[in-house]
Amino acid sequence: MNPFTYRQGILYAEDLPLAGIAGRFSTPCYVYSRAALTAAYEAYRSALAGRSAHICYAVKANSNLAILNLFARLGAGFDIVSGGELARVLAAGGRAADVVFSGVGKTREELRAALTAAIGCFNVESESELIRLSGIAEQMGVTAPIALRVNPDVDAKTHPYISTGLKNNKFGIAIEDALPLYRRARMMPGIAIKGIACHIGSQLLDPAPAAEAALRVLALADRLAAEGIDLADLDLGGGMGIRYHDEEVPGTAEYLAPMLDLLKDRRERLVFAPGRSLVGSAGLLLTRVEVVKHGAEKSFAIVDAAMNDLMRPALYDAWHDILPVRRDGGSERLYEVVGPVCESGDFLGHGRSLAIAEGDLLAVMSAGAYGMAMSSNYNSRPRAAEVLVDGGQAHLIRDRESVAQLYELERIVPL
Repeated sequence: MNPFTYRQGILYAEDLPLAGIAGRFSTPCYVYSRAALTAAYEAYRSALAGRSAHICYAVKANSNLAILNLFARLGAGFDIVSGGELARVLAAGGRAADVVFSGVGKTREELRAALTAAIGCFNVESESELIRLSGIAEQMGVTAPIALRVNPDVDAKTHPYISTGLKNNKFGIAIEDALPLYRRARMMPGIAIKGIACHIGSQLLDPAPAAEAALRVLALADRLAAEGIDLADLDLGGGMGIRYHDEEVPGTAEYLAPMLDLLKDRRERLVFAPGRSLVGSAGLLLTRVEVVKHGAEKSFAIVDAAMNDLMRPALYDAWHDILPVRRDGGSERLYEVVGPVCESGDFLGHGRSLAIAEGDLLAVMSAGAYGMAMSSNYNSRPRAAEVLVDGGQAHLIRDRESVAQLYELERIVPL
């Protein structure tokens, strides 16, 4: 569903005009739709109906407590990559037993915290981590449920920064090395083998690579079964993409269908860890034009949001549609939509055709994933507010930071 639509030339979030949200909460401001978040989750649940399956939201995409709480109440589990994300999930009402801990560099402190909380599974990404986890679990008198995250060497056909399943990536264990490591894990006193995990990348639009990776995971599962190592779970990761510009994006059921066809006769529980596809299209970044500047070669719309608020364009050269909050039929011109940060790479969009003036509001679309989660305080800029819209109501789910909060943890050393 699209929760952001025009009504008589005014852009709305569900039943609220975005201009009213900007007036109430100021800008820059992230705005999310509860209806869109719910619909995205329900699309996964519908596609997996009748199967033993578990949907674990990838917390890294957007870790706001209100969003985590919404997914927890819908029945989601959570895929985490840090101790901080574990703490967020628990604070938001998520169950530790529904947490899967991924990530290549889990610290001893994070492993202890996760064992203390009794999470559902550790996705182990190296032999070193397996040895470390077993030792800590044995010291604590507990057993760590694990899956080995295997690297199937499948090209996800996505941006190289978000491709995670090739041999030259830092993630996972080479699939050809997994069998001897499973044999070793079976003998470790602090380890209980639970499954296999695999994740090949993000913003995936073609179902074929994910299906190919699943086929390789199934072959490994069968080899393990032949040696008496039975698995409860097959974690096939997430990564399904969304529309940012002109991409052809499959529906959730269409994307999952090739994998599910391969898995139709399996007895293991299927685990999926979507992130972007649950939250990306459900959010936007609301910003105001501060300065319109016409140069000799380019015109600039300098807005109050910047690369510290939305890093994806500067980091990936990513496209986000940029829409005027009010369409007034004025004369359009091409603009570089940029922020006030002191970097030439501080842009939200190149060459956008807009009819705008100073003071106008713009909506940077498809910003619900890896927007606020990747934001920073560069140039000592306070991070934006976050708002969740539910029909005709707007809820402030994160206060805007103050400048004083930016340095409240710092200390001046007396001379």
